[in-house]
Amino acid sequence: MRSHYCGGLNEAHIDQEVTLCGWVHKRRDHGGVIFLDLRDRDGIAQVVVDPDTPEAFKLADSARSEYVIQLKGRVRRRPSGTENSDMSTGMVEVLGKELVILNKAETPPFPLDDYVDVGEDVRLRYRFMDLRRPEMLNKLRFRSKVTSYIRNFLDGQGFLDVETPILTRATPEGARDYLVPSRTHQGSFFALPQSPQLFKQLLMVSGFDRYYQIAKCFRDEDLRADRQPEFTQVDIESSFIDENTLMGIMEQMVREMFHDLLDVELPTFPRMPYAEAMSRYGSDKPDLRIPLELVDVADLVKDVDFKVFSGPANDAKGRVAALLVPGAAEKLSRKQIDEYTKYVGIYGARGLAWIKVNSLEQGAEGLQSPIVKFLGEDVAMSIMARLGAKDGDIVFFGADKTRVVCEALGALRIKVGHDLEMLEKTWAPLWVVDFPMFEDDDKGGLTAIHHPFTAPSCSPEELEANPEAALSRAYDMVLNGTELGGGSIRIHDPVMQKTVFRILGIDDEEAQNKFGFLLDALKFGCPPHGGLAFGLDRLIMLLTGASSIREVIAFPKTQSATCMLTQAPGEVDDKQLKELSIRVRKQDSDAS
Repeated sequence: MRSHYCGGLNEAHIDQEVTLCGWVHKRRDHGGVIFLDLRDRDGIAQVVVDPDTPEAFKLADSARSEYVIQLKGRVRRRPSGTENSDMSTGMVEVLGKELVILNKAETPPFPLDDYVDVGEDVRLRYRFMDLRRPEMLNKLRFRSKVTSYIRNFLDGQGFLDVETPILTRATPEGARDYLVPSRTHQGSFFALPQSPQLFKQLLMVSGFDRYYQIAKCFRDEDLRADRQPEFTQVDIESSFIDENTLMGIMEQMVREMFHDLLDVELPTFPRMPYAEAMSRYGSDKPDLRIPLELVDVADLVKDVDFKVFSGPANDAKGRVAALLVPGAAEKLSRKQIDEYTKYVGIYGARGLAWIKVNSLEQGAEGLQSPIVKFLGEDVAMSIMARLGAKDGDIVFFGADKTRVVCEALGALRIKVGHDLEMLEKTWAPLWVVDFPMFEDDDKGGLTAIHHPFTAPSCSPEELEANPEAALSRAYDMVLNGTELGGGSIRIHDPVMQKTVFRILGIDDEEAQNKFGFLLDALKFGCPPHGGLAFGLDRLIMLLTGASSIREVIAFPKTQSATCMLTQAPGEVDDKQLKELSIRVRKQDSDAS
């Protein structure tokens, strides 16, 4: 039906006869001559229809926004002075000769070139219209380029694209599974995969050596801007490899991708231990563009009468840390500080102590804060000396359990850095390594930081003797404060795997019931192997500068995990439920 795409026309096509198909983007009547901006996937072409072609002119006159048309005509140079350098087709136009209206359209629910005042719920309800906008189309076109680039790179590195099952069994991987009832095995359920983790490990046992997959994954969890109930990850696994080699391959892929697709040379990827990242930045995915760091001051305040500080300072699980913001004393009003106090409350902080540095020469008298009198001059000035504070600076404090201080001050560091426009570079990648194997599960036991198939950096005997101190062979790639991907060297020894299960409170019977197929596979010559999974949606979000992953997914869910377009999830009829032997129990609306 077409000979060319609208956005592909240029001066090389002058005097050629072309057939275009697309949507009417705009219609303008200029003194008896009708101009149509015709839009398709590749761009917009200006079409001119004059009264010399009565039938075409009549149809062009009746055309309205978003009508679907076919047009035949001749490409010509635009008259001098009417060129549009902002358009790839801005030097030419098409003189229309024949026009066919393929389909009419109702008035769009919102303008397709400006949606500033349109709520996201409306855009998602009419997503098929929202995707017509050039901004959205270009993001998804770029997404396609990225996936093609990744496939070509991994193919060139000897990785094989292998699909793994979507219907599998529930496994504990840290989030709730989406369950699918079985009609043929009544009372039993499939689970949608949170990741292809176990299957890709089995592929390594099978001798595939290098595997990848651009895989759909599912997690029934609370949502944020960078989370969806169904998401896409670039899943990678390789045999006979160590972490240094695997990280090198992945770093090469990301570097080349940024160079070839964005013309960006990424700086070196430093490697930072998890403990250092938490100590300096309060986060295991620090944004290194922001030149602010957390500094421990517990030793300086452990003997003060101010229990807010001395309590956590003398608690083995507590932390007292300070965040120095250079030159912020004049930039931040008391109202803004109060807003920051509310902000850190989101992360469990019970308050936000602060000191404005007005004049160090005046000692404690030159420090403006309600807490200085509780610290005493010696302690207050010792803190200023450790921080390297100068006149005009402001210091924020966190004093609580270590986790609360890290999360609260770590988040504040990011917010202040952005609010005061302190970013020193455009891109700041790094690897975070040496994660702990386990963390407290708040029930007196331990849970795996990553997943129970991650290899530790010690022997089974050393692991069992002191599991809290064990480090894992895990690694996360971080860019601008966002985790792009995470992975680890896996456990390939059945003795080590059983040891990890035992530490996690999974006895032999439960392990055999849930992971018997994996334990059996490990007995039959499993090679050393490891892998990594990139969050494709997050990667595209960063590359395109989008504000959330919903902007780079064709048909995303909302924050409440619903599809505004199809109104999913929805109810099913009683016949389907009966076939599945399922009875829906309505929750009491009056129950608390």
